[in-house]
Amino acid sequence: MTFSELGLREEVLQSINDLGFEAPTPIQQSAIPHLLKSDSDLVGLAQTGTGKTAAFGLPLVNNIQDQYDLTQGLVICPTRELCLQISKDLENYAKYDRKTAVVAVYGGTDIRRQITQIKQGATIIVATPGRLVDLIQRRAVKLQDVRFVVLDEADEMLNMGFKEDIDSILDQTPDEKNVWLFSATMPKEVADIAKNYMTNPLEVSIGHKNQGNVNIEHIYYTVREKDRYAALKRLIDVNPDIFGLVFCRTRHETQHVAENLSKDGYNAEPLHGDLSQAQRDNVMKRFRERTVQLLVATDVAARGIDVDNITHVINYQLPDDIENYTHRSGRTARAGKKGESLVLINLKEHYKIKAIERQMRTSFTLGVVPSANEICAIQLASLINKVKDTEVKEKDIEEFLPKIMSDFEHLSKEEVIKKFISVEFNRFVEYYSKAQDLNVSESRDRRERGERGDRDRGERGGERRERFDRDDSNRTRFFVSLGKRDGLNPGGLLRLICDEAGLTSSSVGKIDVMPSFSFFEADNSHTEAILKAVNGANYEGNRVSVEITKKKAERRSGGGDRDRGFSGSRDRNDRGGERRSGGGFGERKREGGGFGSRSGGGDRDRDRNSSRPRSRSSYGRNN
Repeated sequence: MTFSELGLREEVLQSINDLGFEAPTPIQQSAIPHLLKSDSDLVGLAQTGTGKTAAFGLPLVNNIQDQYDLTQGLVICPTRELCLQISKDLENYAKYDRKTAVVAVYGGTDIRRQITQIKQGATIIVATPGRLVDLIQRRAVKLQDVRFVVLDEADEMLNMGFKEDIDSILDQTPDEKNVWLFSATMPKEVADIAKNYMTNPLEVSIGHKNQGNVNIEHIYYTVREKDRYAALKRLIDVNPDIFGLVFCRTRHETQHVAENLSKDGYNAEPLHGDLSQAQRDNVMKRFRERTVQLLVATDVAARGIDVDNITHVINYQLPDDIENYTHRSGRTARAGKKGESLVLINLKEHYKIKAIERQMRTSFTLGVVPSANEICAIQLASLINKVKDTEVKEKDIEEFLPKIMSDFEHLSKEEVIKKFISVEFNRFVEYYSKAQDLNVSESRDRRERGERGDRDRGERGGERRERFDRDDSNRTRFFVSLGKRDGLNPGGLLRLICDEAGLTSSSVGKIDVMPSFSFFEADNSHTEAILKAVNGANYEGNRVSVEITKKKAERRSGGGDRDRGFSGSRDRNDRGGERRSGGGFGERKREGGGFGSRSGGGDRDRDRNSSRPRSRSSYGRNN
């Protein structure tokens, strides 16, 4: 099938030809003919890299032909990077549709400039939920004429706590509209959006629901926790031509790993929420140009990365939600190419691999962390190939040759070769001279699992969450200094907690937002991370203060004393708010989602494979 057979207008087909698209992908073949119809709600389930943007972008541009002064198309996506990528693609699709104006609106940049762009004309708006809600409240965006609403990466938006914002946005749009929902996975919350806002949608699924890209090879390596960073370096060294992503759980771990890799001579840069927009854009530009070989990123920051020819995704730590692993691995093997997703786990994390296998309908291979000899052999072969492939510029080197030949005349051909190779190769030999085996033996692994019993089974994550929901003793209740008067809502508070502390929405419990302050609950194991990361954070220009407050049961039995000097009137307001509040989004449970509660600490140790001390990241959330 060709694009001309799908029913697209000539102007759109001309832009497709300029882009070099040859044939539509399966998701495009299934979705585009349906979306060209006047009444066309759709749920598209496909992995990243399968052509989802063109699947909704081409018919969106195609269907806008008159009333160019009105906003007719709205695309909502989770991150700034994805917002910019989609808007750029739509502009390319509308290259020969001169009156179609695409405007991207997202946080982290001047809102006044975005308002000016919208006033100048925005036929299609591509937006992140938080910034769009802000623009609606300022009456800078009017959605009463919107005919097409696209929810891209819907599962990730819900995972980031955007449900309330999405509901608010969709309530501003006309009842008579087409809703196109695209997602890599189909948790219950995504199904609820389809049920509430769509009418008899066509469901297009490429592969099974939640199934991963079949062109990705999934390999996991079992190492001791203290050897995690050393194992990461070996996986990089054994792939000399690697161009990849390294995923960490939190901003702190991301920055720490990226800094250590740079210190150890690797071409690596971090990408996380603490970077300014200018810094993020600069890092992404260099990564796309391949001047950065390794991008160390958090899940949130990496959403929307659409870079071709990524060879490897390395999971330095597994995410807390299975769906995030699907998104991580989908960064490689795009456009039909092959790639590898490598996972580092410790002895206590085998159940996570089983859970991902069940959810994604895929299989992992147990890998062996390469030995020093293997790495040295591969690096030597790579070096020899580079020397053989190096172009000799005869004219440029000609005048220097007599001196060079004179300097080497006392050496034989074999000696010259050995010395030139050793200049680069010696550092690997020296570095790995005292290297040990980092693999944990299968026999030890089986003993550990036998001692843990059922605790290491994949379904344990759901059981832990159920205990979390039933037992208040597992929760810590926090006081937040901001409330409704500061523009805070449950969705905004949830996003703040998850983004700053590196948690997911399933890790946060009951949320109560009062007029001038708020409360939320989270598992005890996250207390330190929340106090360290969220306290002092910025929310829309306001500094956030977070403190621990007593649990409800303690207040009922223990009288009027309160932690941190909270007043009795605030306590009464808190309880009153609890009776009035429905609890926010934190109480919902994700089906087939996270891996459950986490525990464990972290330390600083010496890299066993180097004489220099290495500083590892603190694993406050590791199993």
